[in-house]
Amino acid sequence: MLELLFLAVVAQAPHVPAPLVLEAPVSRWDDGLPLGNGAQGVLVWGEGNVVRLSLDRGDLWDERTPDMLQREDWTYATMKELVANGPQQKLHELFDVPYDTVPYPTKLPGGRIELVFPEGTNVQRFSLDLASAQARVELGATTVRLHVSATLPYTVVRVDGAKPQVRLVPPQAVKRLDYAPASVVSDGERQWYVQEAAQGGAYGVACVRHDDEQGSTLLIHVGKRDHAPREGESLDSWLGVGAQLQVAMPYEWLLQQWHESWWKEHWGASSVRVPDERIQAQYDLVRYLYGAGSRVDQLGRGGAPIALQGLWTADEGGLPPWKGDYHNDLNTQTTYIAQLPMGHAEAGLCFLQHLANLQPTFERFARSFYAVDGLVVPGVMTLEGRAMGGWGQYSLSPTNTAWLALLFDEHWRYTRDRKFLESVVHPWCAQAGRALAALLAPDSAGHLRLPLSSSPEIFDNSPRSWLAPNSNYDQALLRWLFGALARQANELGRAEEAAKWSDVLARLEPLDVDAESGALTFARGLPYDSSHRHFSHAMAIHPLGTITIEGSESERHTIDATLEQLERHGGDWWTGYSFSWFSCMLARTGRPEKALAQLENYLAFTGRNGFHLNGDQSGKGLSKFTYRPFTLEGNMLAAQAVHEMLLQSWGGVVRVFPATSERWTDVEFDNLRAEGAFRVSAKRIAGRTRSVTVVSELGGELRLRDPFGGAPFKADGAVLERKGTDLVGTLKAGERVVLSLAD
Repeated sequence: MLELLFLAVVAQAPHVPAPLVLEAPVSRWDDGLPLGNGAQGVLVWGEGNVVRLSLDRGDLWDERTPDMLQREDWTYATMKELVANGPQQKLHELFDVPYDTVPYPTKLPGGRIELVFPEGTNVQRFSLDLASAQARVELGATTVRLHVSATLPYTVVRVDGAKPQVRLVPPQAVKRLDYAPASVVSDGERQWYVQEAAQGGAYGVACVRHDDEQGSTLLIHVGKRDHAPREGESLDSWLGVGAQLQVAMPYEWLLQQWHESWWKEHWGASSVRVPDERIQAQYDLVRYLYGAGSRVDQLGRGGAPIALQGLWTADEGGLPPWKGDYHNDLNTQTTYIAQLPMGHAEAGLCFLQHLANLQPTFERFARSFYAVDGLVVPGVMTLEGRAMGGWGQYSLSPTNTAWLALLFDEHWRYTRDRKFLESVVHPWCAQAGRALAALLAPDSAGHLRLPLSSSPEIFDNSPRSWLAPNSNYDQALLRWLFGALARQANELGRAEEAAKWSDVLARLEPLDVDAESGALTFARGLPYDSSHRHFSHAMAIHPLGTITIEGSESERHTIDATLEQLERHGGDWWTGYSFSWFSCMLARTGRPEKALAQLENYLAFTGRNGFHLNGDQSGKGLSKFTYRPFTLEGNMLAAQAVHEMLLQSWGGVVRVFPATSERWTDVEFDNLRAEGAFRVSAKRIAGRTRSVTVVSELGGELRLRDPFGGAPFKADGAVLERKGTDLVGTLKAGERVVLSLAD
């Protein structure tokens, strides 16, 4: 009884994430402290007497299209012809070379501000309070505090102590793009630069400064102009060089009035407490990154969605890794994989609304490149949705669009927002289905096949990478999409449309399974026979969940064999995201100890600030990849692995602690969201589930897998009846049920 009383008291205190603390020096941009407000981002780093602020905006892009991509023969028809008959060199020239050799289109770095303190003043420590999204730099008697305002378009900096020299450093990488160099202009308390860019656009940084007896306050704005300069247009209209009013306001007032309440609400959405400090820190970082990097405000407006590096573009004199683009063969989808269970649907809406707004662009691309109606999303794309080329097998694989459709469908399943289903989700997904159905053609047995098939990123861009249609990657996505479309249409009362989609599904073959091992293959005759970073062949297990451990005996055998094969070939050629994705997969299939072990391995692929760095940073030989390009999807997959351990909701059933390691004897979570618009809280003490609370946001049937394993329990609130291993009942909107293990 005392144990339960203690737990109740603890549960009343909200989880406060531990600060991120880095001892100086921090000599690399990608080790810096990340700040952001969904539109503007900053990395805080430095050494000696210099504090560096690397600046970014998500919508800074050079959108020029290489000449090769504008040729009349840059089409799917040409690709099919060259794959069938060659020459291979021309295939590379058309689809690979422009991405590799032409520097645009690309994400652009914003530049940098350096705070240079008097000689003898040395940086000692950097810290980021995740709860308030405020960074602090300690330099002995001098302290720098800063935040990117949650609701104002400024970075606010307060220096208490020695007053620094403020040095603006325009981006150096633009030399590769043949831009004229920017020059820094100083006008009293104001400094700025304007970087003229391609196609008449420009961007720049303005810094307005106010000194007082105790120190200095700075307001920093990264501005953008999308058009050629207009007569009479002032710099302040887009660059914000005249922000004198706010800069004279006390730093604390700006923090309290325009920043803290937003972050308090963000952290109040849910919480997770696990007994591993490093995994807890990684999970909290991901929650923070969703708030800092992707959001939609109350009016439905948002900044650019998270690309490969989000709001923290490279600041080392060059363009960002992989041009900082939108990779839709894994990266964008898994970057947004964890936001719905956390209760941060607005972060995902930023991406979904962006994709919905680009629907006309994707429909034009379907017609011009694939010669079909509907919509197709480029596998590698710019902010404006334009194709960028790259390895054509994957950058132009049409089934990537189905993986993006999964994000729309998940939003509906988690929120049950019927209006959004009817007006956005189903229309977008149906257009994707329309295009993919048009690309399919029956073989001699009547099975529908794509004309080309691949499995990201198997065999790289070699001739072997063109697989026998349909690869399991393609087939899993096609089967999921047409099944989901039928389900959506039935939900909307459109029986005739549902039958049409079901008919397409019925004409697709089952997934291919290796006759000898029973495991999923890459494609017919091609087993998974060596270590590879992308588990594209196993999509059906996770995240699609179209084959499950609660399915047929054949499905369970396929899952067992596929996971055994992945383990046996090992992580030699895995990157960081491979480990966190595999952790998700293991947890989804009821392997808690292995799931936790792989999640622990993932931590070896993170930097000092927690960013996912792709290669093994530990020196332990977990992978032969030891490089350090920074991308974000590994972080988000790690957070989703925690969700898969603590709360799963698929197949119409909510499962509490379905894959929680025996090493996590004491763990709890509050207000995680499950499919069906249920909010779930649960506590586990000494290895046993002690209490579960479920609240229905909109009303509906709850099917809860018995969290106590058949042990007696007490219930309060809505009535649940036992049906086999599940507890089932209908809850009204706002109604809750509280279950606790009987003493």
